Amino acid sequence: MNLVQKSVALKRRGEALGFNAIGVASLERNTHADELDRWLAAGYAGTMSYLHRQAEQRKLPHRIMPEATVAVVTLTSYFHGSADPGPAARNHGKVAQYARTADYHRVVGRRLERLASAVRELAPDSRTRCYVDAGPVPERELAQRAGLGWIGKNTMLIHPRLGSFTFIGVILTDAALAPDAPFEADRCGTCTRCLEACPTAAFPDPRVLDARRCISYLTIEHRGAFTDTEQGMVGDWLFGCDVCQDVCPWNVRFATPTTDPELTPRPELSAPELDTLLRIDPQEFDRRFGDTAFERAGPDGMRRNAAAASANRR
Repeated sequence: MNLVQKSVALKRRGEALGFNAIGVASLERNTHADELDRWLAAGYAGTMSYLHRQAEQRKLPHRIMPEATVAVVTLTSYFHGSADPGPAARNHGKVAQYARTADYHRVVGRRLERLASAVRELAPDSRTRCYVDAGPVPERELAQRAGLGWIGKNTMLIHPRLGSFTFIGVILTDAALAPDAPFEADRCGTCTRCLEACPTAAFPDPRVLDARRCISYLTIEHRGAFTDTEQGMVGDWLFGCDVCQDVCPWNVRFATPTTDPELTPRPELSAPELDTLLRIDPQEFDRRFGDTAFERAGPDGMRRNAAAASANRR
């Protein structure tokens, strides 16, 4: 098979594994490299110091795996239906859609490893390395370069059919595959609904996110106690936030709920009881939530979030 035929065959294998969209990206310098430098210099990364350490690799993705020549990029929809859940029920907190199921790192990671095996079958002696929202990989930029969508004003990758509620998986490889044409169009147009809907004004400009004001950052990545201002910004969100995605027309009009059996929402994750999290110990937390995205915040972080959501109800 030639390069194009191998790429087509790989995409068919990926679809059979459950991926909703697949593309192949080349590994030149990130076209958003200068924007990343400005974003970091402005302090918008908050306490995520690892982004500073990873900056050079994010700007020059070929440095992540020097022998790699392309990235196989996958999208997996986790959209669970019409978005905004409204105010949380009494004594419950709101959770972003992606965290209402088993940990996506594990679900997508297993599929990505199987797709990597397919790469090595199609290109014997090739090497692969898989990433699911980990490491210094510029996932959204590679997805755009692989023809899978554009980066919206809310900084999310938007696929014209799937919307933005997707997990991005990446396989770096030295296999000879034909790269896809980048997605060049900006289909946000004049729409600014995501920017206007953000409850904490976390977007100083289109496609610029000040993580320090982002509810997702505060409830997941931020470490330590909240200031009074941070606590107020969290509102009734317990883990993550979907507001800027909920209002996006590409999600409202075009995205359809996933039927993926491995991404079925679990009731205890969709609207957890605040009292339960306020008194949970590490052992019980691990038993109940060790296979979920809640593990990122850990028991201390979830207790902090629950206390904030509870206080904001008074």
